[in-house]
Amino acid sequence: MKYKILVVFTVLLFFSGCAVLQTITNISRLKFKIDSADGVMISNIPVSGKSKLSDFNSLDILKLSSTFASGKMPVSFYLNVAAQNPNDGSGGYGATDITLKSFAWDLFVNNKKTISGNIAAPVVVPGVGERSIIPLKIEIDLVELFGNGGLNEVLNLALKLGGKEGSTSNLFLTATPVIGTPIGDIAYPDPITIVDYTYN
Repeated sequence: MKYKILVVFTVLLFFSGCAVLQTITNISRLKFKIDSADGVMISNIPVSGKSKLSDFNSLDILKLSSTFASGKMPVSFYLNVAAQNPNDGSGGYGATDITLKSFAWDLFVNNKKTISGNIAAPVVVPGVGERSIIPLKIEIDLVELFGNGGLNEVLNLALKLGGKEGSTSNLFLTATPVIGTPIGDIAYPDPITIVDYTYN
């Protein structure tokens, strides 16, 4: 009887170990990348399609100048993070959906840490080999962070992000994902760096 119990325990431990290994392998294949910045507003004025101060109308310029003179220049946008889950059942890996339970992040602009946040609710990244977008609501004050150079410099930062030729190349995130699994929540041991030109 003791022998049979030992055999059963050994088999269960083996399959449990295989499940843990499979889970960790699937998680390790999840990748992140900054995809885009949408709806960029500076002092509640859209910057889409603009490339310089003169592209704003006279009322907008007055508002921007007045806001800057008050020592503020709020910028808001959605930073879209693409999550790619390659666990689609090909290449010897089982098709596996992955649930992000937490995604604590820090945003860096021009290599300067600005704000921190987290997702408001779990995000499921389906195991279909396609991207899922995680929108992060960003609200920062450019004068507080970069106001030493004057209105044009502050405005150029917003235009570089969401203007006519907008790019997220001057941004990066550090994040610590926590993944929900059948064996419990698993947190990444170290923060990962997420940029806009390649999956990490």
